Amino acid sequence: MKRTAYIETSVISYLTARASRDPVIAECQEVTREWWRDCGARFRLVASQLVVTEASAGDPIAAHARLAALEGVELLAVHPDIEHLVTVLFERGAVPREAGADAAHIAIAATNGVDFLVTWNFRHIANAEKRARIGDACNRAGYNPPAIRTPLELLEVDHDETSA
Repeated sequence: MKRTAYIETSVISYLTARASRDPVIAECQEVTREWWRDCGARFRLVASQLVVTEASAGDPIAAHARLAALEGVELLAVHPDIEHLVTVLFERGAVPREAGADAAHIAIAATNGVDFLVTWNFRHIANAEKRARIGDACNRAGYNPPAIRTPLELLEVDHDETSA
């Protein structure tokens, strides 16, 4: 059975954006595209209506590309417990109150029992300090936290030990 990967909006944005001139962002975009090519074979991809709403914003041409990338990605149900978990995330200092959408992504993934939350959002989700606090908040609310990973961390690389 495939493990579940919640695709947060930053992944879709990196996937569909024009190549950045910033070398770090350009590398993240390329890694995202590489991961996206085979992730459907390895994971059950899911998102939420929040991802669709965020992907719909901004330039209409870019929004169209983001929404096209989301076609075929299952949208998760919104559980009544999401608001409670968002509150716990705020109270535990896992996510600042001004980042309510980021807390909602985490809560949607956790309340749906998702294995991985895939993101490039290092500010409020994918940094080491936040990962620990997010895990604590989810556990305190009675949920197993999703493993927060970037596409790079989930990239399956073939290692050919015979070549040097």
